[in-house]
Amino acid sequence: MFIETETTPNPATLKFLPGRDVTGIAGTADFADAQAASGRSRLADALFTLDGVSRVFLGADFVSVTKTDAADWPELKPQVLAVIEEHFRAGLPAFEQGALSVEDDIAPEDAEIVAQIRDLLDTRVRPAVAGDGGDIVFRGYRDGIVRLTMQGACSGCPSSRATLKHGVENMLRHYVPEVVAVEQVDDWAAA
Repeated sequence: MFIETETTPNPATLKFLPGRDVTGIAGTADFADAQAASGRSRLADALFTLDGVSRVFLGADFVSVTKTDAADWPELKPQVLAVIEEHFRAGLPAFEQGALSVEDDIAPEDAEIVAQIRDLLDTRVRPAVAGDGGDIVFRGYRDGIVRLTMQGACSGCPSSRATLKHGVENMLRHYVPEVVAVEQVDDWAAA
């Protein structure tokens, strides 16, 4: 099995592409630590057993792994590759139970606005963010405020807040006049 590796804008995160579906239609999952992954994903659990792994993100067709400051990629990368290869050779699923995001309740009168926001995120933002080894997850909309979570490589990237404020917020405000601001939700883990 050949697994491609790509750098991301976050130097602490590498993107691993196994050349096959990782999460299937189940979505994405961001595990901020071993406790968040425990019992939810065998792959993430296995990656967290490696000394130096601080975060794991499972995307549709990739796995992003973030290392601790003390770890070095030349030493950690082969170990990560071995764990990912072993997982897929064994034919194991990405999730033990659905590890999907949890959203705030949406008011019925906001359904059309939320549909527009989701469409813009899915077609214009998520592909670019996925290219950098992460994801952007819609968490909610209320009173003109869009709540989003940056995941994977993007969750720890120094430029993620600027991306949200200057890129995503400006785009959403342009196309959806009801949007007044975008709020980063940091305290979320895969549910």
